[in-house]
Amino acid sequence: MDSATHVLIAAVSGRALAASARRGGYVPLVTDFFGDEDTLALAHAHVRLDAGLARGMDADELLEALAALAAPQQPAGTVCGTGFEDRPELLARVARRWRLLGNGPETVARLKDPLAFAALCRACDVPHPPTSTTAPADPSGWLAKRRGGAGGTHVTMVADGTADAKPGYFQRRVVGAPVSALVLAAGGCAMVLGFSAQWSAPLPDRPFRYGGAVRPAALAPAMADALADAVQRLVSAVPLIGLNSADFLVDGDAFWLLEINPRPGATIDIFEPAETSLFALHMAAARGVLPARPPALTGAAATAIAYAPHDIHAVPAMDWPEWTADRQTAGTIVKAGEPVCTVLADAHDADAAKDLVDRRTAAILAAVAARRP
Repeated sequence: MDSATHVLIAAVSGRALAASARRGGYVPLVTDFFGDEDTLALAHAHVRLDAGLARGMDADELLEALAALAAPQQPAGTVCGTGFEDRPELLARVARRWRLLGNGPETVARLKDPLAFAALCRACDVPHPPTSTTAPADPSGWLAKRRGGAGGTHVTMVADGTADAKPGYFQRRVVGAPVSALVLAAGGCAMVLGFSAQWSAPLPDRPFRYGGAVRPAALAPAMADALADAVQRLVSAVPLIGLNSADFLVDGDAFWLLEINPRPGATIDIFEPAETSLFALHMAAARGVLPARPPALTGAAATAIAYAPHDIHAVPAMDWPEWTADRQTAGTIVKAGEPVCTVLADAHDADAAKDLVDRRTAAILAAVAARRP
């Protein structure tokens, strides 16, 4: 594919995909909810979606945005990131107008149907927590989850009274350390590019809100092989396309697969290789091509979300540090609990990277607070 190929990118936040696309020699045409400073700098053209996180992707608004971006160009197709997990019908509408460079609506619908996914895991002999669409008689130890939810904010405890009245489904809570596999797939084959350990940034009513991730995850070789084998069995049953992630809980010699996210996700930044780009690998996989081996990664890397601890009525003009991304434009209103920016860190090992990203997150929030008007 030509190195000057234009590609449509649609996501809640398109910055990481746009950055990887640029590194891979592609020309990103981006529509997302934020229009952050660095997204605007990376995108050849950008349209901001007004629907917002609370409402999610609005079909008419998104299709109009994609049409506006595509009109002056001849894009190769559309790469869809976070934001479509609960909207496979919207993916179908996108696919009718532009080539979908990634998983189709049928795949997303199957993987995000809780009972269908539980049945798939049983068929593939992959451990998965007990799941039900009926409220448990004894709520102790059960979680309520929204179908197609992302970022952990939709997950609540049933027993403590914080569960949503219409959660979508219920899942038995299992114990373990959160580990995510970044997966590149094509033609019924899966290649695990690496594992990351994740952590939460809890709030009283959102105890499982995503906080960040660090790679590499501390996994014994036998466990890493077991997780990769589980992914391969599932991909053999449901052929995935391009970049995906598989979220596990690991407890000693046991593990459970919680979900598969059939799209590029939150760990793109920390897995971006030096000799190529994840976006280029995703595009090749969309053509059915996998590399001979995973790209080499050195050292460790971490990413974290800096959430606003209080309402910010206008983000101040700042000289953002180079280790920040998804930088809010000056004057943007950020409500308490919403992201201010993404924080990145590289180090020689995972513990050092996690410590550094934590310190940088605290520093950037202090800097924003100090410059509040």
